[in-house]
Amino acid sequence: MIVRWGLDRLPEVLAEAGIERPFLIASDRWARLDLPAGERWSEVPSDRIDEVAAQAHGADGLLAVGGGSAIDLTKAVSAATGLPVVSVPTTYSGSEWTPFFGIRDPDRRMRGGGAGAHPAGIVYVPELLLDLPRAESGGTALNALAHCAEALYVTGHNAEGDEHALTGARLIGESLAAVLEDGHDEEARRKLLEGAMHGGAAMAAAGLGLGHAMAQALGGRFGIPHGAANALSLPPALRFNRPAAAAEIARFGETLGSADPAARVEELARLAGYERLRDLGVPEDELDEVAEATAVRAGAKANPRPASPAEIAELLRSIY
Repeated sequence: MIVRWGLDRLPEVLAEAGIERPFLIASDRWARLDLPAGERWSEVPSDRIDEVAAQAHGADGLLAVGGGSAIDLTKAVSAATGLPVVSVPTTYSGSEWTPFFGIRDPDRRMRGGGAGAHPAGIVYVPELLLDLPRAESGGTALNALAHCAEALYVTGHNAEGDEHALTGARLIGESLAAVLEDGHDEEARRKLLEGAMHGGAAMAAAGLGLGHAMAQALGGRFGIPHGAANALSLPPALRFNRPAAAAEIARFGETLGSADPAARVEELARLAGYERLRDLGVPEDELDEVAEATAVRAGAKANPRPASPAEIAELLRSIY
């Protein structure tokens, strides 16, 4: 993966990725940016993948500017066309690192997903995150922190992923509270983005676990933001996994400066405004169905401790 910092490095990254005629996918929010792209698609999120792919005909690459929805949409188009992707993330989601994607309609309802995208480069621009609202800052950063935690203990964990995970967790732990207190703290924003970068690299190297599987099932069914779902799902997943991954979870806690990492994540989630699933409009009588959907996801299968639908339902009720 080609990784650079600063919007002025974007032309260089496109050139290194072999892209001369990029097709831009970005919401109208980013229309003010001077970007080296011709045609563009601005409906984000969108489930009109075939239409976007047809409009991108004649381009030799894709440029995504935005959060996880924009990048996932671009990756879906990449899978459909074979075109490489360069991403400029404007949240801490980490989606820019993987070939996997989810497809949502304009109402943010999940309409499918897949793999096979061709991520080629990333340009990180901390200045683009200075006005990211508090809820989105906290939610997507906690999603990045979940990448770090789970990469340490999923079945695909490895030394490279561990190094990224521990570095990312330390940086996020040191900077998230400061960003939530003052979103225009440029040093804290940069440190948080660097932590999210390492979290994305850890996820790409190792994979995801039960907490993410719960968050994906919740988001897919109810259209709630992925970051918000992860903010609430990670603590019960950490507690559930402690019998099978005590040493790894302890290492994660050490980087956060806490002997109880689940409690520390809950504290950060509350700072970001996330406390209970009911606050996000999740109906209690559908938790069993969410648990069933969670149990068959790849993250649940890669978890160090097998979780039955009944056990997952109890975890969901613990945060309801």
